[in-house]
Amino acid sequence: MFDALIIGGGASGLSCALVLGSAKDKVFAKDKRIGIITHQKTSHLQTALFNNVLGMHPGTTGVSILQSGKEQLATLYPHVEQIDKEKVLEITKTNDLFLVKTNKNIYTSKLVVIAVGYTNLMTIKGLEKYIEPHPRAAIEKERIWLKNTDHKIEENLYVAGTLAGWRSQFAIASGSGAHVATDILTLWNDGKHAKVHDKVGN
Repeated sequence: MFDALIIGGGASGLSCALVLGSAKDKVFAKDKRIGIITHQKTSHLQTALFNNVLGMHPGTTGVSILQSGKEQLATLYPHVEQIDKEKVLEITKTNDLFLVKTNKNIYTSKLVVIAVGYTNLMTIKGLEKYIEPHPRAAIEKERIWLKNTDHKIEENLYVAGTLAGWRSQFAIASGSGAHVATDILTLWNDGKHAKVHDKVGN
């Protein structure tokens, strides 16, 4: 049983996992079980090259970010369970819990974050009723989004990144994942706004 399960190991999914993981010393988050299904084959980072991202060395590739992001998560926040080499096939809801079926297992979670790409090839069953044409992409590209309000699709079901309706820009997708993470932390903190910062010298 997960308290939060993130689906997708691209920019938004890994950012969400990193922020949730970094809250491990907070009273309201220290006992939470967090997981991320790090399926990355369809991530747009596979072909990305970064020259215009603040703080990132020009020439950095998306492939290297996919790998280093997983390593960063494993090194700093090993309590966040990384589920590799599994693809999500279906999401259903039963008695306020989500069942996430992959090609290998079935997981149960109180809360789910969907952070996969925004192509119309997205084939996770159970999400069809939320799919609409993407509001910030050219029509001919046939991109989609999962209709949401401020990243929330329905109670305890969130979407992050391009699939949330944002443009395909690394900083935007990463920020979207972090935004969702702070909303989840706020939920766990009984509605009191929560964020996590590290500071030099403290």
